[in-house]
Amino acid sequence: MDVNAIYYGDDDFSGKSENLGGPLNMNGSRIDGEKVQWDGAFAVSDPGLGRDADTKESFLTEGETLTVELPGISSLDEIDVLGVRATSTSTEDGSIKGVSDDPEEPEEPEDPVFDKVFFGNNYEDASDAMGAFVLAEEPDPNTFGVPSLPEGTEPTFDNYVDYYVNDLGGDITTVEAVIFFDNNAENNAEELFRLEAPEGGFADADELLMAYDDFLDTQSGALSGADLMAALTLPPDDTDAAEPMPEDDDIDDEVDII
Repeated sequence: MDVNAIYYGDDDFSGKSENLGGPLNMNGSRIDGEKVQWDGAFAVSDPGLGRDADTKESFLTEGETLTVELPGISSLDEIDVLGVRATSTSTEDGSIKGVSDDPEEPEEPEDPVFDKVFFGNNYEDASDAMGAFVLAEEPDPNTFGVPSLPEGTEPTFDNYVDYYVNDLGGDITTVEAVIFFDNNAENNAEELFRLEAPEGGFADADELLMAYDDFLDTQSGALSGADLMAALTLPPDDTDAAEPMPEDDDIDDEVDII
């Protein structure tokens, strides 16, 4: 559809109603048989695709979104009814006057969590790897003294980075790659994916976190939470992928932990 106008109002339908008129009008719009009185309205685009065709910013296909700022509105809590005037639609009539007072509450995406993260240097050579493993939970017993997030800390990457920098005194600028692990059914750590530093390294923690977000966007699209973890666990297509990091039992011989 080509979104041409947005209308909005509260649940008090008394008083004069805003109307843009012409092809952008919402004449006849009702909720449960009651005529809607609109408190505000604004034009998004002119009707008709014209030369711009489907390149118009207001022309939406399935899965796309349009973000607008509502004049005079400081909070969505002020809105009880929303109206959309659209033309060039895929409906039988070719246009809509959509009215809704029961919007879906968007679900907040869940941040992926990991059982173990490795901040490493020389990570491609497991026999000479240096860096720091950080666990989501401290094992009992912690034979090798592997660092772990403070009890009760959600094992998101943001929290791993914060712990690595502020508790372990790690230097993000020296990190060549970050490796993410998840425990399998046998409680053995399996590598999910690696985030390699750009040439010259990461400038700081913010740049590392931005690179992480960009990676997830390109790898998983709209997936989040459990679906995201399932997608990241799929075997890679690259048959030349680097060898996995050593198991915890080999850490004392093969990895220097800071």
